[in-house]
Amino acid sequence: MAFIDEMKIHIRAGRGGDGVVRWRREKFKPKMGPGGGNGGNGGDVSIMAVADLSYLQNYQHDKEFKANDGQPGGKNGMEGANSADLVIKLPVGTLVTNTNTGKKWDLTKVGQTEKILRGGRGGLGNEYFKSSTNTTPYEWTPGKSGEEGDFHIELKLIAQIGLVGLPSAGKSTLINALTNAKSKVGAYHFTTLDPYLGVLPNGAVIADIPGLIEGASEGKGLGHKFLRHISRAKTIAHVLSLESDDIERDYNAIRTELGKYSASIIEKGETIILTKTDLIDESEIPSKIKQVQKFAPGKTVVAVTAFSDDDMKELSRTLSV
Repeated sequence: MAFIDEMKIHIRAGRGGDGVVRWRREKFKPKMGPGGGNGGNGGDVSIMAVADLSYLQNYQHDKEFKANDGQPGGKNGMEGANSADLVIKLPVGTLVTNTNTGKKWDLTKVGQTEKILRGGRGGLGNEYFKSSTNTTPYEWTPGKSGEEGDFHIELKLIAQIGLVGLPSAGKSTLINALTNAKSKVGAYHFTTLDPYLGVLPNGAVIADIPGLIEGASEGKGLGHKFLRHISRAKTIAHVLSLESDDIERDYNAIRTELGKYSASIIEKGETIILTKTDLIDESEIPSKIKQVQKFAPGKTVVAVTAFSDDDMKELSRTLSV
């Protein structure tokens, strides 16, 4: 099933129940005055963050959400029941935008709940209008409509480390070795169609973002739709494959796309990881590291020569600095 991280939906809070015209009647007392009750309030709409990052899949066929309406008033002054609120569960890390008003809600903690729409007030029954000068009122008011709006739902994964690189750079193999993410691995481009999360031994969360290509920030390839998932990351892990004949070109291509998407991303801390070192002579690795340090001064550069537990623990410590 495809990973869903964005959708547009219409949401409406509940309408208030109508007030009613009723008359109090008891045996042998046919004219006891007005008894129409007020209507109940329509349901509010709230959003709540849950830990399940795939929760949006539950809504893939839903385009509209609506809270229930309040109940109309009853006889003998009985008020209609208020409707229960509608709570829409969304993955933690979701940014919700009311596209009609521009208001935003950012769900950054599991359990965080935000009210986004208010239900309509119930109408007034004729008992409300009784007075010394109006003993038999026929007035009543309808329930008010609830608030409604169009909403843009956008999931931005909350990870400390964003793993980026060109297709087939070795990101999936690396995250599988570092964590228990079990990202799909294959000798062809665009193996990873969805972002994957893994947890390093020290608890840091790392996100494997599908391979970017030149022009990704303008919508080319697969990676562009996942660029948002590294916007929250504290640091970037940039994977470069030594299988390439021009790693400087590869590095600059990815940096250019990141910068076009958001200038703040390229200002984050960055560790450069050299993969597929087995494709060159081991004696060439130090010169490759120096080459990278020359075109990316100030960056931490690590060459992955093995995927042993000790090597991965050391790399985890480096990434978490």
